[in-house]
Amino acid sequence: MRPDLTDRRGFLIQAGGVTAALALPGRAGALSGEGGAPAAEAARLNRLFERIFNEQMRETPQTMTSLGLDTGTGAWARSKLDDQSRAHADRLIPLQRRWLAQLKQIDPRQLSGVDATNYSAVRYQIELALQGAQSFKFGADGFPSPYLLSQLTGDYQVVPDFLHSQHVVADRSDAEAYLARLQEFARVMDEETARARGDAAAGVVPPEFIISQALEQMRALRTTPVNQTDLVASLVQRAREKHISGDWSARAATLVSGSVWPALDRQIALLQSWRSVATDHAGVWALPHGEEFYRFALHYQTTTGMTPDEVHQRGLELVAELSGAADTLFRQQGLSHGTVGQRFAALYKDPRFVYPNTDEARAQLLTYLNGCVKAVTAKLPAYFGTLPKAGLVIRRIPIAVEAGAPGGYYVDGSLDGSRPGAYYINLRNMAEVPRWTLPTLTYHEGIPGHHFQGALILEEPGVPMIRRTLWFTAYGEGWAVYAEQLADEMGLYATDPWGRAGYLQGALLRALRLVLDTGLHARRWTRSRAIRYYMDTMGAPESGATAEVDRYCVWPGQACSYMIGKLTWLKLRSQSRALLGPKFDIRKFHDAGLLCGPLPLELLERRIDTWARKQV
Repeated sequence: MRPDLTDRRGFLIQAGGVTAALALPGRAGALSGEGGAPAAEAARLNRLFERIFNEQMRETPQTMTSLGLDTGTGAWARSKLDDQSRAHADRLIPLQRRWLAQLKQIDPRQLSGVDATNYSAVRYQIELALQGAQSFKFGADGFPSPYLLSQLTGDYQVVPDFLHSQHVVADRSDAEAYLARLQEFARVMDEETARARGDAAAGVVPPEFIISQALEQMRALRTTPVNQTDLVASLVQRAREKHISGDWSARAATLVSGSVWPALDRQIALLQSWRSVATDHAGVWALPHGEEFYRFALHYQTTTGMTPDEVHQRGLELVAELSGAADTLFRQQGLSHGTVGQRFAALYKDPRFVYPNTDEARAQLLTYLNGCVKAVTAKLPAYFGTLPKAGLVIRRIPIAVEAGAPGGYYVDGSLDGSRPGAYYINLRNMAEVPRWTLPTLTYHEGIPGHHFQGALILEEPGVPMIRRTLWFTAYGEGWAVYAEQLADEMGLYATDPWGRAGYLQGALLRALRLVLDTGLHARRWTRSRAIRYYMDTMGAPESGATAEVDRYCVWPGQACSYMIGKLTWLKLRSQSRALLGPKFDIRKFHDAGLLCGPLPLELLERRIDTWARKQV
């Protein structure tokens, strides 16, 4: 997955930034040989994209750093963190309205090819973000995550990871900027605290079990000796490696102790005060306007008009279908006793596949993952016309936040390629990541999944910058789950039946999510019922099942994007193959869907249909 907690996706169009000198206008027809739009209107559109993008830049210094654009005239961003205040959130609404009004002045009838696609995608996202911001005055800005502070949301966990993994420390000015951001850290936490207090006054309080997890993580950070925190140790280590003289340890520790810890204490006190009013209701139906909020969240995350009932029913059908496929595989391997979930549970405990909970074993696991990447990379030319240049690194999720984090996620590299894409895996409990589950997770987060899709669009010169940072969950997560099936079709499990069991379990998980997400938020399932259903169906340990279910509680609708997106990619491939017959080339199909950048599913369908008809 690409986590919204680090990307801050959705609060503008999708946050991104670049100086005017770096903004790259689109080149009509550069992606697939399509005819360009009338030059005047296309040029006007791209100039507008550049203006909007540069205005976004001024609102999001963290994204500028993430993209590697906090240099030159953008160097101001290196010492700043994003504004988390309610005043800032309110200021974004008229800004988005102005962007939308300016887009409406463009005549879409005069646009064709990639220009028409770009126009539709940007307008769609602005309208979607505006709908969320104007309809729901709680949670994230324009994004359907109702709780600012939880086990998955909040700068108390985002900023330490951001500073460690994305803030470059190459010289003295970088180190000074790091210290400035430590000072900023206290400000943004206090801004979040004020907003979260206002949300609670309006009746938006996380469930008690979410509060408990967030408090556990906050206290773990707070009780760590200052000099041992990543906030201090990361700067000290990197300054030493670059031979940057100075007492960085003492200066950073003073800021953490004097500013960051008091701000974190105020957040801890706020969450502690909520425990007297919090309930154990897991779904957002219990919040003010909760049913309306969930319908919006489902639409936002899937970019379809599917209702909760339709999603729930499709999930039940797929769970039955995939459970049947897993049963067949198990029987072929001599496992015929018990339910499919019980047989998966037995695999989790099978000593052949479980790594011990040691640092040495964790290092061995990472080596194995790199082997999976090497194996799939060798097969890519037969399936893709365009391959990314950016590298991929595989890292452990930071220990400080791994308790509430998902099993894995991907973070984009920088635009200039100086920082590679990174696939993070959760190694909190090695029993949760047996060897047979690892190839599929790697194909999803790495190649040909998120890294492949994300790197290609960052490297594509024909896509305007505003589109390179646009993100639609169903498109991106749908692609990554489609990539899991593609790996099976590439033959990567031909001699690895247990790896294929992991692939089937991954597909079953995404089907199960359709049932659980709608069950929790639309059908008022309890948390315990959801956890039990997860364990019975998947055979997962209770700790893993609980972390998954609690994620759905915090990110309503997001879990549905994976399978809905995958089904759309498969449908479009099938339709294109049926239309083109022997002319169908899977490499060209993949390029047509990837090089245009992320799209709402309805726009992806339109684009692939147009592409396929031009091939006839």
